Amino acid sequence: MTAFTWAQVCARRLARHGLAGPLTTGPAGVASAVAGTHAQVMSAAELSIGLRLAGATRQTVREALWTDHSLVKTFGPRGTVHLLAAADLPMWTGVLGTIPFGGGQPPAHVRMTDEQTEQVIAAVEHAVADAELTIDELSDAVVAACGAWAGDPVMEAFGGKWPRWRQALHLAGLRGALCFGPGRGRKVTYTNPRRWLPGFAPAAPAPAEILRAYLHAFGPSTPARFANWAAAPPAWARTVFTDLAGSLEEVTVDGEPAWVWRGDTDVPDDPPRGLRLLPYFDTYAYAVGNDRPRLYPGPAFDRAAGNFQVMIIDGVVRGRWHQRRSGRRVVLTVEPFGRFRRAALDEQVDRVGEILEATPELVIGEVTVGGHA
Repeated sequence: MTAFTWAQVCARRLARHGLAGPLTTGPAGVASAVAGTHAQVMSAAELSIGLRLAGATRQTVREALWTDHSLVKTFGPRGTVHLLAAADLPMWTGVLGTIPFGGGQPPAHVRMTDEQTEQVIAAVEHAVADAELTIDELSDAVVAACGAWAGDPVMEAFGGKWPRWRQALHLAGLRGALCFGPGRGRKVTYTNPRRWLPGFAPAAPAPAEILRAYLHAFGPSTPARFANWAAAPPAWARTVFTDLAGSLEEVTVDGEPAWVWRGDTDVPDDPPRGLRLLPYFDTYAYAVGNDRPRLYPGPAFDRAAGNFQVMIIDGVVRGRWHQRRSGRRVVLTVEPFGRFRRAALDEQVDRVGEILEATPELVIGEVTVGGHA
C-alpha cells in the first residue's frame, strides 16, 4: 500500500492545479484539470484560471468563454455556477443531473411534482434554443408554456419571492438544457449550449468519469470528502466508491486511509513550494471537505476558513487578502499569519495585477472586511 505524507499530497495537488508551475493547456484545460472552476464571482474565476497560465489575463478567459466557446459557464458541481471545459460538458451533464441532492427539500407548498419539473425543464430548453434571455424573459416564457402555477411567487429569495418554476433552474443547467449567455448590460442571460456546441448532448450517466476527474485534482481522498465536494448524500458517495472498487487503489495519508484512481500514485520529487494569492472559491482551497484542519493550520482555521481570499505558502493557507479596485488601480491588502518571503509576495501581487489588467498596490495589514466582501 502506497503511503503519502500530507506534504506530498500538497505537492501533488499544487502541480495538478497549475499552482506549482503554469499549465500549458489553455483556459479550458485548466477547468478540466481542476474538475471545474467556480464562477459565482466571475472576476474570481478569471483570476483563478489566469493564475494557472503563463501570461494569461482576464481577457484570455473571456475569449475562451464568449469567442472560442472552449469554456462554458453553467451550473456545475454542488449546483453552483462553474466554468467547465466545453469538451467535458457531455460528461458533466450526463452525471450531475442524476446525483441526489444532499440538502433539504423545499416546503410542501412550494415543491413541484416530478411531472411539473420535467415540464419546466422542457419549457426552459425550448425558450433558450435560439435566444439569449434574461431571467425575467425566461420566466415569462416558462409561465406561458406551463401555466400560471409555474409563476406563483412562493420561493423565498433575498427579501422577495421567486416564481415556483425557479427551483428547477439549476437542474435544467445540470442536465444541459441551458447555460449562461453573455451579459446584457448588468443583466445575466441564459441560452442553450447547443447554439455554440453543435451536436452537444449529455452523455450516459458515468459516475466513474466524475470520480476520476475529482481524484485527479483532489486525491488521495475519501467517500466523505467526495460527497462534500459534490454536495451529495454520503451514502451515494460510498456506493460510487464501492461500485468502482476495482478501479480504485487504497493508500494512506499520514497513516489515514484514502483512495486514488488505480495506478495514479505519482508525487513530485520536490516538496510543496511557492506563494499564491487565491481568489474567492478557488478550487484548491475551497473543495477540501475534512482536509480543512490540515489545509488551514493554526490561526488560518479561524481567520481564513470560509468565503475568504487566501494566501497559500508551500501548499497550505498562511494568510488572507482582500482587493479593492478603483478604475485601473487595485489595492491588495494582505494579512499574513506568520513569516513569508516579501519578494515572493511582490511577484504574486504583480501577477494578480497583470491578470486583472490593473495597476496593483500592496498593503500588508489586517483584513477587516468579512468573507465574500
